[in-house]
Amino acid sequence: MRVFVTGANGFIGGAVASALIADGHKVRGLVRDKVKADTVAAQGIEPVVGSLDDAALLQAEARAADAVVNAANSDHRGAVEALIAGLAGSGKPFLHSSGSSIVADLAMGEPSDRIFHEGTPIKPQAEKAARVAIDRLVLNAPGIRSVVLCNSMIYGNALGPPARSVQIPALVAQAKASGIARYIGRGLNRWSNVHIADAAALYALVLTRARAGTFMYVESGEEALGEIVRAIVARGRSSCAGTGCRRR
Repeated sequence: MRVFVTGANGFIGGAVASALIADGHKVRGLVRDKVKADTVAAQGIEPVVGSLDDAALLQAEARAADAVVNAANSDHRGAVEALIAGLAGSGKPFLHSSGSSIVADLAMGEPSDRIFHEGTPIKPQAEKAARVAIDRLVLNAPGIRSVVLCNSMIYGNALGPPARSVQIPALVAQAKASGIARYIGRGLNRWSNVHIADAAALYALVLTRARAGTFMYVESGEEALGEIVRAIVARGRSSCAGTGCRRR
């Protein structure tokens, strides 16, 4: 297939593009500038320089592709509308990336027995209502084999162009900058998680096998946020051993 991937230089998009190329697909990837274009080209991705605000470009790329993967921004409604317009009535696959914060609550570091399944009604916090509306727009798009992959906390090293997730690396960066690793409350709130390689492999499977209107959470485990932060601290102490570096 000829697959158009948005966010091709990102953590998810780059990994998905690499998995698709390994499966024999040809990938065109949206990037914002010439530097990023050169980066993805080195990974075997044909770069398309543009932005999510360029509706005409997105429609044209979607129309010319055999499938589309939106891995750039879960909250950019204009881009999603443009991609749907380009795919309308074609029956082609459209894989849209969402995030499991749509079912998050104000746990404030406390544990919960709530478990969400694909069929569990979603009642998002106000700040995530627009994302849920976009997910539903994708799932209800007529004449498209649309799928929403709701990613949980993704970890692991980049599999495509150099990139990082916005979750654990942010906690690490904050700890390095301040010398203090933090979590909220008792840190007993739990998040589902998945390795980037498993997530990318799932996208590749969904591309050819999932039915239209499929919504799925992408996860293979879970961990409490406090345990994640303590692991960051332990890793930092280990890296400092014998070097004389300062720890707080």
